[in-house]
Amino acid sequence: MSVSKPTILVTGATGQIGGDTLRRLQADDACTLVAAVRSPDKAQPFEAQGIRTVILDFDKEETLAPALQGINRALLVTGYTVDMLRQSKAFLDQAKEAGVQHIVHLGACGRDDTTVAHWAWHQLVERYIEWSGFSSTHLRPETFMQNLLSYGGTQVVKQGVIQQFTGDARLSWVDAEDVALAAAQALLHPEQHAGRTYRLGYDAKSYGEIAAIMQQELSQPFRYEALPPEIFLENMRAAGAEMAYMSCVYDHYKRYAAHTIPGADDTFDNFPGITGQQPVRWAEFVQKHRTAFAY
Repeated sequence: MSVSKPTILVTGATGQIGGDTLRRLQADDACTLVAAVRSPDKAQPFEAQGIRTVILDFDKEETLAPALQGINRALLVTGYTVDMLRQSKAFLDQAKEAGVQHIVHLGACGRDDTTVAHWAWHQLVERYIEWSGFSSTHLRPETFMQNLLSYGGTQVVKQGVIQQFTGDARLSWVDAEDVALAAAQALLHPEQHAGRTYRLGYDAKSYGEIAAIMQQELSQPFRYEALPPEIFLENMRAAGAEMAYMSCVYDHYKRYAAHTIPGADDTFDNFPGITGQQPVRWAEFVQKHRTAFAY
């Protein structure tokens, strides 16, 4: 007897992780893909590639149930606001009602006992997924290497100077494209990845060490300038970001700099087991994005 292909819904399809995951899944004809978009305008690029779209707006609860009809598995990617808690709950309640079986949740960094606020919010969502009875895979990426390309619409590396807010702390890093690769595997093979929490971080470096790698790889001077986290707060306010969330980010920058986040530089060896590949590390990332960093 033939087993019908699973239908996979990707939320955040116009964003980085969602978009990359969608591209990974496109290469596999074992599934039927559905991209969640907020408006008909955003649907056009996907429709042009023959990818089915549904309108799903986390802030319009009436869009959730129709978008989830006929979906077997879903990637849950929420926005950078405190509303992610309410949005995730509403999405998951409707997903349960619609008969979705497997949820892959894009969470945040941290050990299970983290007290960094926005990381802890994601862990509460993980628990709600489990309590709701879904088969699930939790992804906890450490800091995205892409944050060095831009953060909140701001260019981070200008003329060889990295301006950031974490003092001399070492952070654990992951290439967002590797996170998408892990997400795609968890969506395609839930039987292998159900019940797993994957912390995704593969290269522990301070910004000073990253500047040294950039200098070596690009044969140009690079240096790190540690700024007070208060500047970040003002930048985000000026950019119109949601400040309840960004205040948490500000707070965790201060904690990084003070070396009071346990496991901030934890790294893991799970990537080959999840994907069959080696993760990207800093030297490779710098080479891959050399046009963005060189000056």
